[in-house]
Amino acid sequence: MPNGILIIDKPAGWTSMDVCAKIRGILREKRVGHGGTLDPMATGVLPVFVGRATRAVEFAEKGGKEYVAGLRLGVVTNTQDTSGEVLEENKAFVTGEQLETALAQFRGDILQVPPMYSAIKVNGKKLYELARKGKEVERKPRPVTIYELELLGWPDAGEDFRLRVRCSKGTYVRTLCHDIGRLLGCGGAMSSLRRTMAAGFTLADAVTIEDVQGRGEALLRPLDSLFSGYPAVTLRSPGQEKRVRCGNPVTLPGTAEGTYRVYGQNGDFLCLSRGAADGTLTSIKNFFGA
Repeated sequence: MPNGILIIDKPAGWTSMDVCAKIRGILREKRVGHGGTLDPMATGVLPVFVGRATRAVEFAEKGGKEYVAGLRLGVVTNTQDTSGEVLEENKAFVTGEQLETALAQFRGDILQVPPMYSAIKVNGKKLYELARKGKEVERKPRPVTIYELELLGWPDAGEDFRLRVRCSKGTYVRTLCHDIGRLLGCGGAMSSLRRTMAAGFTLADAVTIEDVQGRGEALLRPLDSLFSGYPAVTLRSPGQEKRVRCGNPVTLPGTAEGTYRVYGQNGDFLCLSRGAADGTLTSIKNFFGA
């Protein structure tokens, strides 16, 4: 039974769920989920969790992400990207220096109004379902954090500006492009999007759907690779392992406060635990079992 993580380089035109369905068929495993939706036009890093590893999807979704995005100034669309219906077209006489000045307004903690073409629910209805019916509803601004926002050089004639964005969960890069264009007074839309990092994994870790078709389970990464940034501890006795497997806390003298990967005596990854000042480890999430 396959268990683990695949870091897929999602192709353009696929939804994240399309990728999961394809992996489900290749590996013949029903339990498949992804760690952070990418729009169909986007490409890049999509962590896919298989089998028992699906228990860890929530941790992947919470982490920060990094993108390289195309910013097309002088156009406004109903989807905030260039795949949508054009609502406005304007002349965009914007220099790189002017764009750099505008970008400074979007670094750090900001508020974003989610786009209508999104899966967010309002009164039980997904926004994109309402948008497709021509309806628009009020959306409350949501706090997000833009950790880094960098202009990747000046474009040649006829090309889009390129931005590198490192941001928190819940950030809409197409909304960021839309809001930058609005601040500049000419409008803007996202023309391309490539995710370069998610859940600590980068494009260097990614494989293609074709790779998975050829090599299958051999490409699965162990579940604990998601938590490689946390220190590891190994339980010291069968009694401690039994307590952990029953969901009870254990005490490991000398363990400081923090989050730990906890392993059994045979090397099995058992859980992610929180350590207290007195050395007590309490499970945050268990990963053993079927």
